[in-house]
Amino acid sequence: MTAPVFVVDATVGLRPGTVTLEGPEGRHAVSVRRLRVGEEVVLTDGAGTGAHGTVAAVHGKDRLDVEVTGVRTEAEPAPRITVVQALPKGDRGEVSVETMTETGVDAIVPWQAARCITQWKGERGAKSLAKWRATAREAGKQSRRLRFPEVAEAASSKEVAALLAAADFAAVLHEEGSEPLATAQLPGAGSIVLVVGPEGGVSPDELALFADAGAAPYRLGRTVLRTSTAGTAACALLLGRTGRWS
Repeated sequence: MTAPVFVVDATVGLRPGTVTLEGPEGRHAVSVRRLRVGEEVVLTDGAGTGAHGTVAAVHGKDRLDVEVTGVRTEAEPAPRITVVQALPKGDRGEVSVETMTETGVDAIVPWQAARCITQWKGERGAKSLAKWRATAREAGKQSRRLRFPEVAEAASSKEVAALLAAADFAAVLHEEGSEPLATAQLPGAGSIVLVVGPEGGVSPDELALFADAGAAPYRLGRTVLRTSTAGTAACALLLGRTGRWS
């Protein structure tokens, strides 16, 4: 089993030597994971840099020292995959973020689509965004990632269109798409942006707006997936086709 991952602040500066893990991450390591001296751990800033080491000392219930023996930095993935995720009902948004993070998505953009039942407004919107970001962070640790996905502020359809227009490949997942995503011509570098609509589907006006931005509709397969699983399935397909899973 690979070593557990813990997040440190970017200001810590990961390097060989002794690094102290404290706060919530230290408490989780000491009181929840019950790590002991000599056990292996990985520390990361969540932005691509990771440090491998062993527990050198445990202090109380929320702090330990890690003797770092090696540091490495992962390059930015290519092509970069962003999923624009329409807001699902209930906690299915966190499920979507969790599974896409475990799969390997690079960025997630919450989208307030016309047919979304869920609305992110005011304090509720801020809390929901915080949950998505916390989910991405925890799923990144669980899946042993060194670079966690970025979770952006909720976007309007016009903001999504601008994102699509700037992509090297842009697509809207749609059950009536004439071409399968499995045969689409993909770039070897740059950025890929996928739009996943709500349970009620992407509206005709949104499809037209996105088409003007260069995003054609593509289908995944013969079955219709829920909005909370479509992004994960599409991301896995792209990771395989672009060689990022090779």
